[in-house]
Amino acid sequence: MNLDADTAGDVLDRAGAPTDAGLPAGAARYGLRPPAARSPFDDPNLMCRNPAMLAVVQRARRAAGSGASVLISGESGTGKEVIAQFIHRLSDRAKGPFVAVNCAAIPDHLLESELFGHERGAFSGAVGRRIGKLEAADGGTILLDEISEMDGRLQAKLLRAVQEREIDRVGGQHPMKVDIRIIATTNKDLQSEVTKQTFREDLYFRLNVIPIHIPSLRDRPEDVPMLARYFLRKHDSQAAPRFRAFSEASMRAMMAYHWPGNVRELENAVNRAIVLASPEEIRAGCLHPIPAGPAPRPVATTNDVALPPLAGRKLDQIERDAIIGTLVLANGNRTRAAEILGISIRCLRNKLHLYAAQGFRPPGSVPRPEP
Repeated sequence: MNLDADTAGDVLDRAGAPTDAGLPAGAARYGLRPPAARSPFDDPNLMCRNPAMLAVVQRARRAAGSGASVLISGESGTGKEVIAQFIHRLSDRAKGPFVAVNCAAIPDHLLESELFGHERGAFSGAVGRRIGKLEAADGGTILLDEISEMDGRLQAKLLRAVQEREIDRVGGQHPMKVDIRIIATTNKDLQSEVTKQTFREDLYFRLNVIPIHIPSLRDRPEDVPMLARYFLRKHDSQAAPRFRAFSEASMRAMMAYHWPGNVRELENAVNRAIVLASPEEIRAGCLHPIPAGPAPRPVATTNDVALPPLAGRKLDQIERDAIIGTLVLANGNRTRAAEILGISIRCLRNKLHLYAAQGFRPPGSVPRPEP
């Protein structure tokens, strides 16, 4: 059976596959589709088509083949622990433990015992020996989440563990060797913390052997549709599946929003919409506000053609979306689109050929799916 481009796109949409994410609404009608999502990752949370995020995943893959320390930076909710787990699963330590410690959630006077353990009688209330997280991670990976919140005294003790792979239990008499891979995360600029002398420079250099920075979700709006559809399938399947898709308006609203809470906030918004929405389709009203808080970014519109927001995007991406959006507005008429844009038809044709080479197919060159 042969399907035309629109029918094939509808089938993919219902199946949850991304079709026109990151392009102006209506672009698919004229055969303008983005390249197939490159998500050969075993964790759906890492689905992406944004070049910066693809580079993050590629670096994480390479880091997995090394035993060097990794420092993952990024705003809260971007998925720093997801990347850390991804590195662990792909490493030769995958069969060993993955131990996570949130340094920001544990008071300073308890964090030392939590990390290094203690001997019986080491302090008041130490009624027995306790194995610390560093020791528990022996043979595997330890994640030190929000490492910037650790106080200076404990940073000095951690430095020895990082350098020598040796730990001292609180109240212990002899150091113990541990075989661990250390991954640290931070939502701060750790280099600035070093400059302010709130974080040890020597520890920073020991941890920052392989740096990985995760971009915020507002800097990769083209990833929102894929992630939203994944979260829809994930949470809707916990009950009897009811929803087929997001409405076009709801998807535009999600792509326009600035997501201060990043991927975590997106997942919560989708989960909430599942509860509030009527069956069949999630409409924009179920996502408004998304959630209450700072105003969402405005979305430029031309009649019924919605364009992605401009701030934080590369100039060539803005130009591409302007050209494609104008072509949609002109109902696929290239001569009319060139007139609106104030460029020659030859210039427009060259641009469309360039986009086709990048995987964005111009009108008239849409391959028909295999029967």
